[in-house]
Amino acid sequence: MNILIYGIGGVGGYFGGKLTKTNNHITFIARGKHLDAVQKNGLQVSSYKGDFVAGPDLATDDLSKIPTPDLVILGVKSWQVPETIEALKPYVKPKTLFLPLQNGAANAEKILEVLPNAQVLGGLCRIVAFKDGPGKIKHLTFEPSITFGELDGSLSDRVKALQELFQEADFVGDLVENIQVEIWKKFLFICTISGIGGLTRVPMGKIRSSEYLFNMMKDTAQEIFNVAKAKGIALTEKHMESVFEAIQNQGADVTASTQRDIMEGKPSELDNFNGYIVREGKRLGVSVPVNELIYECLLPMEKEARKL
Repeated sequence: MNILIYGIGGVGGYFGGKLTKTNNHITFIARGKHLDAVQKNGLQVSSYKGDFVAGPDLATDDLSKIPTPDLVILGVKSWQVPETIEALKPYVKPKTLFLPLQNGAANAEKILEVLPNAQVLGGLCRIVAFKDGPGKIKHLTFEPSITFGELDGSLSDRVKALQELFQEADFVGDLVENIQVEIWKKFLFICTISGIGGLTRVPMGKIRSSEYLFNMMKDTAQEIFNVAKAKGIALTEKHMESVFEAIQNQGADVTASTQRDIMEGKPSELDNFNGYIVREGKRLGVSVPVNELIYECLLPMEKEARKL
């Protein structure tokens, strides 16, 4: 199988690196000094589960050089998905399968604007990993896993084959029937903490210790939950309880990656998180005033980061 890993930051780097240990042709798409280092020394992955060096069959920034992929794993940020799919479209075939792993609730939807349903899976991952210099990935915590499934809920032969591939690569491949519920469960958590974190610029412990901010966090989550229900996503009150159990269990010094991007003046996933809820709320007639407040307060900084 020809497998293309588009973007080898923390997510694409770790999972793509593990896939190089299988009997498949693995291509990495990377840029700049990161690409140069990988081409020279391989991708060096530091992990509490054991360090390793990943040697892809090809590492390049030139799509014209890639073998036609059977599977594309997207390791870019959610806001980069549309441009990535447009760039890839001339180099794939009708049976090329796309697996997005980004945070956010609408990544498959974005791909479906360009490609047919038959080429798109739903997916997400659980891992804390990041680029730690050119050619280096650092994996800190969480048992690395990819949760995925067909958008129509079927347990097809191709997703069963992917589960076997992930097992061969030595990480958890959790095949589920209702991938949308899994995506929204994670989105409910990450969107709830990211915007408020970016707005306050303080870690989790300080947000939790403020009754006002913690209630604001609850209101944010309730609005996201209401939008999900309006979209027909089968979230339950138990899922909401689980999200706040996870929030309570976060370390006091924890910050979300989107929050860190905002604080560092980098382009962030704001538009794909709170911004998405605002747009979907308006489209579906669901009131989302707290998410809109967060989004509008952070939007000027986001525009500055993107030079808009």
